[in-house]
Amino acid sequence: MSSPNEPTILVPSGRGVVKSIQNPLVKEIRKLHSSKGRREQQLFLLEGTHLLEEACAAKYPLATVCCTPEWLDQHGELWQQVGNLADRTELVSAKVLESIATTVQPDGIVATAPRTATEPAKLSTLGIALETIQDPGNLGAIIRTAAAANADGLLLSADSADLDHPKVLRASAGAWFKLPMAVSPDLTAEVSGYKNRGMQILATVAGASLSYWEVDLRVPTLIVLGNEGSGLSEELRSLADRQIHIPLSRGVESLNVSIAAALILYEAQRQRSH
Repeated sequence: MSSPNEPTILVPSGRGVVKSIQNPLVKEIRKLHSSKGRREQQLFLLEGTHLLEEACAAKYPLATVCCTPEWLDQHGELWQQVGNLADRTELVSAKVLESIATTVQPDGIVATAPRTATEPAKLSTLGIALETIQDPGNLGAIIRTAAAANADGLLLSADSADLDHPKVLRASAGAWFKLPMAVSPDLTAEVSGYKNRGMQILATVAGASLSYWEVDLRVPTLIVLGNEGSGLSEELRSLADRQIHIPLSRGVESLNVSIAAALILYEAQRQRSH
């Protein structure tokens, strides 16, 4: 018998533990592994305890939450928070959880969440715009760094990796819920709009004459970064007030785009701290 001071753990409603990977719910959740499935259901996946903690902290709505009995035994307080946000909760076997997760060794909980309409990112002091970023790990890392560097928000071209790709969520380490973000159907037009409103547009271009630390980053600035292989389009390069490069040793062609973003964002922080 629990003591009066111990929280009451709410056991998921239903008919027991879901053990079959052929269960209709399991099949529907597995479809969210693909971009097509996320688009059709207007849902995406949240995997792991840390992301669920961040979702609860942000009070992000949840659709269905599945956890193993072992996870429930260890996370009663978080389960209370999850239950307040979720439309449906289910206990599932470890085998079922592995089948609905995209990770190799999931830690016991997976949720689905609605693709809610978000407010456009409102950039005024420091922002980042990304064109055709294909690698979801890079995108998630940039989101994490932009949030850590206190950027206003992030703009993403529509031909990039999905903002709610499972790897983006994981790589962001929860910063996904902290940074205002928007997918832009016309990134060039949006960047042009910020330029007209007085933001300095910086484009990273190989062979540019200025290094990133030679530019005044204390003024309102929008940093524009391009595709991992081909870089920025000519349209976005031509909009830049300054084209900058990151100095590299001889024989090194380029840096990972998430590293490039981190260097410039933190140079902005360094300059602004002085």
